[in-house]
Amino acid sequence: MSFNVNEMRSQLVFGGARNTLFNVTIQNPVNGVADIKVPFMCKAASLPESSIGVIPVPYFGRTIKIAGDRQYGEWGVTIINDEDFLIRNAMEQWVNAINTPEGNLRNLGTSSPLLYKAQAQVTQFSKTGVPLRIVQFNGIFPTSISPIDMAWEAQDQIEEFQVSFQYDWWEVVGGITGNAGGN
Repeated sequence: MSFNVNEMRSQLVFGGARNTLFNVTIQNPVNGVADIKVPFMCKAASLPESSIGVIPVPYFGRTIKIAGDRQYGEWGVTIINDEDFLIRNAMEQWVNAINTPEGNLRNLGTSSPLLYKAQAQVTQFSKTGVPLRIVQFNGIFPTSISPIDMAWEAQDQIEEFQVSFQYDWWEVVGGITGNAGGN
């Protein structure tokens, strides 16, 4: 295959997907008051990774590799913090309900994971506003809320923080690109 810019250009039919055209929704099962604000204040996220584990099987000094189980990595978002701290407070309440700071206990009606796990979605849009792909995270819950850095020399900046989540699985549930994986 020789280099030909016209051939490359002919393969980029729609001009490439833009990583700025997305929104995130997160259902907080403990305090949903900020759920409506998340799509506007979540400034960064990612489409999830997907990997298959490997089972090495040694035999006479050689190793063959067998496909193992699907593994899901951590997922994170970056949130812009407003002076009402609405999203930050709701995320902290979610984490604290899973494990209370004082007593090391679950502060929900029962210890059932169904009470603290929820769903989240990342929707990626085309340049014309059509949803290209909707990825849904199932069984999601926060595991880490980053500090908010403050400094006197941090002029012309708005506070932000990161939230890291674990989840049971993800799947493509909509958009025009079809269901290509995740589950």
